[in-house]
Amino acid sequence: MDPIKEAIDTVENLRKRITSISEDAMDLLFREARTHNAWTDKPVTDAQLHELYKLVINGSTSGNCLPARFVYCRSQEAKSRLIPCVNPGNVAKIEAAPVCAIIGYDTMFWEHLPQLFPHRDMTAQYRDNAEHAETAAFRNGTLQGAYFMLGARSMGLDFGAMSGFNNKAVDEEFFSETSIKSNFLCNIGYGDASGLFQKLPRFDFDEVCEII
Repeated sequence: MDPIKEAIDTVENLRKRITSISEDAMDLLFREARTHNAWTDKPVTDAQLHELYKLVINGSTSGNCLPARFVYCRSQEAKSRLIPCVNPGNVAKIEAAPVCAIIGYDTMFWEHLPQLFPHRDMTAQYRDNAEHAETAAFRNGTLQGAYFMLGARSMGLDFGAMSGFNNKAVDEEFFSETSIKSNFLCNIGYGDASGLFQKLPRFDFDEVCEII
């Protein structure tokens, strides 16, 4: 079958089958979901990490550039390398979580575009413009980090994202002599609800949105 026709058929069939997710699903992903600070000892399996990745890669990125890179620190050895790089307040969280993911982005992502976006050459705009490549990698890698968190929730996992760490130290420890840079850390597992705080305020629509 022609791949474009196959894509059209897939989307049209999807729209016939489902037009929105349930109210319960919206609660699970957004309205009643919480960021977790404490964790149970229930493990996260290799199979779950693979399933989560298969969800993440389906999220939209510019020109299907997929710059995010993931390092899953699950072993004590891996965590012992990561912990010296983080702020003291995050140490116990990483120690308790089944997995702490380092979510990074590859500034040389564009080298893979002939494979990922074969329709036309997209590499020229990045090859000689490192600043543009870094901006695109960070933006789209951050998007993939958000897909990662929502994907985890959709699978019944909890997460706790963290920015309290030394990026340079993490990059030297985990990404030395590569083109990958760290973006943020994210614990995943099964949250211990006893460690939750009250839900914090959010802006009302009119405070931060404008329809023009």
